[in-house]
Amino acid sequence: MASKKEMKVARRSKRKSHIVKGDRVRVIRGNYREMEGSVMRVMADEGRVVVEGVNMRKRHQRPTQNNPDGGIVTMEMPIDISNVMLIDPASGEPSRVKIRVEKDGAKERIAVKSGNPVPRP
Repeated sequence: MASKKEMKVARRSKRKSHIVKGDRVRVIRGNYREMEGSVMRVMADEGRVVVEGVNMRKRHQRPTQNNPDGGIVTMEMPIDISNVMLIDPASGEPSRVKIRVEKDGAKERIAVKSGNPVPRP
């Protein structure tokens, strides 16, 4: 029998995401609401993204050969992908995104608010 976490991951992995590494996004929910940053990493199987400068956490590092002093390291941690929204480059406002398929089969992301294409980074 699958655990609750495995079932949750399996459910999330069926959702498609229009957000890719390098996109500019705005956080729309949570403690970091209204913050903007670029996507550093997308974890599609978990339904999470790591956004630059958002959800900063401190980790205690044990001294190693590479880092002999150890210490406290500040790093970005993942947030749920549903809590971020892609920013329309034309207006600078967050917008939902739809996919338009060209006749040759190429896919293009379109911002719903303005109707302008959103280029891939």
